[in-house]
Amino acid sequence: MSVGEFSKKKRVNSKRKGAAFERKVATMLNERFHTKEFSRTPGSGAFATTHKNLPENLRIQGDLITPTWFKFAIECKNGYDLQIDDLFKRKSDFWSFVKQAQRDAQSAGKEWMVVYQKTRRMAMVIVPTRYYTTPELVLNDAYFIYPLHEFLKMPNEVFGS
Repeated sequence: MSVGEFSKKKRVNSKRKGAAFERKVATMLNERFHTKEFSRTPGSGAFATTHKNLPENLRIQGDLITPTWFKFAIECKNGYDLQIDDLFKRKSDFWSFVKQAQRDAQSAGKEWMVVYQKTRRMAMVIVPTRYYTTPELVLNDAYFIYPLHEFLKMPNEVFGS
């Protein structure tokens, strides 16, 4: 190709992109709660499934290590190309994110939360409970979707003791 023509789109390293998003969410939570206790799980994703035999106090569920007082296990997803009709397809990525978050939260004895961001779009939070702010979207009266920046404005008691 000569200069000035269209070039091939650069490949995105999805693992690196996911890790960067997890760090971004951890940073936002640390800033919101004035702490340094939120961090990315080592080897996020595979770690929890490959280390099931660890003692209970060393097990980590979700994509982020959270403080003991924080009531959510967090699953972070970034860059997947979800469409609105995926909400009605039980085999879509959206529902696999929710199922993964539910499994991790159950193992941790916590509530689940999915933080999802489509490339170059606003980050959203999916949770199983309606909170103080009106959700942007409600599915089956069981899944509540909020913009992340609005969700983080909620009172501390929403997040734990």
